[in-house]
Amino acid sequence: MKMNEGVEWALHSCLNLDWIGEGRAVTAARLAAYHALPTAYLNKQLQALARAGIVTSTPGPKGGFRLARPLERITLMDVVVAIEGPDEAFRCAEIRQQGPGEMPHTGHELPCAFAESMARAELAWRKELAACTLADVRERAQRRAPAARETLRRWFENS
Repeated sequence: MKMNEGVEWALHSCLNLDWIGEGRAVTAARLAAYHALPTAYLNKQLQALARAGIVTSTPGPKGGFRLARPLERITLMDVVVAIEGPDEAFRCAEIRQQGPGEMPHTGHELPCAFAESMARAELAWRKELAACTLADVRERAQRRAPAARETLRRWFENS
């Protein structure tokens, strides 16, 4: 499965908003500039996060985006659904019921074996993402790059 690059951008934006701290509003342009991303496209991702209640958006010259809740209450699945939507990745079109290989109707058709397997795999994937909060990721990120938070804060204060 391939996810939209906006998922990565949204995840990093949430962490950056947390690291900036103090509930400060940050514009999409400033968040985009930190990773050299296109502002308009990142703004679309941030608006999707706002519609999902992950961030809030304040208009005006002193406006911008803030986290709507602590990272402990935002899962990776929350962000994926906000950006990608809730639809399942695999959609069985029942092609086994078409063409010369059409399966005979028995009156009590069993679900497609491929659809069942894909559904089990997707459920496992979704459960894993739902079990991991952005706070869990923040902890790992801070262990791996202890200076990253302070570097980000300095950049936002000085640019």
